[in-house]
Amino acid sequence: MRVRLDLAYDGAGFAGWAAQPGLRTVEGELSRALGRVLRVPAPRVVVAGRTDAGVSARGQVVHVDVPVAAWEALPGRAVGRADAPAPAASLLRRLAGALPEDVVARGARPAPEGFDARFGALRRRYAYRVVDDPAARDPLRRREVLVVRRRLDEAAMARAVAPLLGEHDWLPFCRPREGASTVRTLLRLGWSRRDDGVLVADVEADAFCHHMVRSLVGASLAVGEGRRDEGWPARVLAAGVRDPAVAVVPAHGLVLEEVVYPPDGELAAQARRARVHRGTPGARPGAADGRVEP
Repeated sequence: MRVRLDLAYDGAGFAGWAAQPGLRTVEGELSRALGRVLRVPAPRVVVAGRTDAGVSARGQVVHVDVPVAAWEALPGRAVGRADAPAPAASLLRRLAGALPEDVVARGARPAPEGFDARFGALRRRYAYRVVDDPAARDPLRRREVLVVRRRLDEAAMARAVAPLLGEHDWLPFCRPREGASTVRTLLRLGWSRRDDGVLVADVEADAFCHHMVRSLVGASLAVGEGRRDEGWPARVLAAGVRDPAVAVVPAHGLVLEEVVYPPDGELAAQARRARVHRGTPGARPGAADGRVEP
């Protein structure tokens, strides 16, 4: 049977999501913990977005296929919510003891028919946080916010990235992978300053290619600091080639906040659409390469 898990993790201590020999990864820790809890060999988990080293998540989603007998063997009554299925509540309670402190399973439930954490997603939302004011710096949050020395013009940054919305080939802002499409649909990209002085980039797309969000933030900062004019990001995109002038900002300011799925009855159809691999604007590509940022 297929189980959906909702995760949060602090990416600082990981070499990214994907399991790698000899390295500590989120996938490796989760797979080992599931094996211990379910008393099965470490299972393969499928993730909505394979985050890179240093990138954190509050709203990551995975699915794992487990033997029905192992699921039904999970002991314990429902915990926390009276209507929670006993096996799901037991799985969460046991994962809390089996996972390291920087990974938290926040939800577990049997997945609806047709659910695929990777291909079934409609869109992903990231946030990148920046501090440009010494008075707004919080040493307790230094691992999740990028500090810059020059005051930023957030209004200019917002104007500069507004023309980038829509479906494009994002090669100028991506590190391409062989055989993978770089066509994505950017649904939202905006900058706002919170009451505490922290600047937040809110970025949402159907999927992201490698380093796309961090490159978009880097281009925004170049405008905000006055090193580039407001039309520069759009010109970079229109050029259609990777521009070495676009800086990839550090990973620690980036957080996967949310993954959105369609209603249960549309899950299978969405997964089929997302598996179609097309590389030209005007043909919806989905996330066939499986790379969803950073």
